[in-house]
Amino acid sequence: MKSYSSIEELLADDISLVVVNTPIDTHYQYAKQALEAGKHVLVEKAFTTTVAEAEELHRIAQANGLTLTVYQNRRWDSDFKTVQSVIEKGLLGDVVEAEIRFDRYKPTLNTNAWKEEPTPGAGILKDLGPHVIDQALCLFGMPEAVFADIRVVIPETRIDDQFDILLYYADKRVRLHAGLYNKEQLPAYTIQGRKGSFIKQRGDVQEDTLASGIAPRLDHWGAEPTDKEGILHIVSNEESIRKTIPTLPGHYYPLFDGVYKAITENAPEPVTAIDGIRIMKVIEAAIKSSANRAAVTL
Repeated sequence: MKSYSSIEELLADDISLVVVNTPIDTHYQYAKQALEAGKHVLVEKAFTTTVAEAEELHRIAQANGLTLTVYQNRRWDSDFKTVQSVIEKGLLGDVVEAEIRFDRYKPTLNTNAWKEEPTPGAGILKDLGPHVIDQALCLFGMPEAVFADIRVVIPETRIDDQFDILLYYADKRVRLHAGLYNKEQLPAYTIQGRKGSFIKQRGDVQEDTLASGIAPRLDHWGAEPTDKEGILHIVSNEESIRKTIPTLPGHYYPLFDGVYKAITENAPEPVTAIDGIRIMKVIEAAIKSSANRAAVTL
């Protein structure tokens, strides 16, 4: 594997794609340099630290005919794909309320000291927030307004480590939550519709499988344990039905294949820069809402 001593040396090489997987504070700087050097760019979430930065990167990519996409890989998690399928099939009827959580139990400081520095890109809102916000936007689109409560819970930390965000729609309300004091975890997805409910734990195995050294395969990959199956509880023909729903396999391949096709075939990006901008708009609204203790209209 080839390595470089500087970003300038990397960009001088004859490469087509640059993957920006560095601390969030540096995403804008490195992505901008890469785009201005004529490279296609895949940026790790969070896309940037501000809406203005995200919009500028989008303008540069558009002006130069370059692919710019954001690594929102949780769209291809097994659990989310299953939730999305249940909603799209109309099993719940019209959704009236939903909750998406990303819970962990890590009640101590991060062992990576740089992650505890109170920089513009630090904190759980810009770490886990892009995952749950993107999932909500994929399912329900942009909300009309945002209300948020962003907190510091671990006594020793200087960065936000818990948030609750309410997304207001004309016909529904969506709650997003992430925190580090969740030993006994609640369902990651709770979807309430006019026909009934669906609950599902996070169960995607791809990250753990990759970390164990197993290479991804196209034929059999991302299968969840059956004990993680979601529960559908609905009323049909005046009869109450409660059953498990088989989990769809997760696979990140379509994300990378989509990036390849966007570059080589001018296909739409799997996650667009506009998607990234919308996520940043919700994040900025959440920060403003939490500071002012008031809802923010988008």
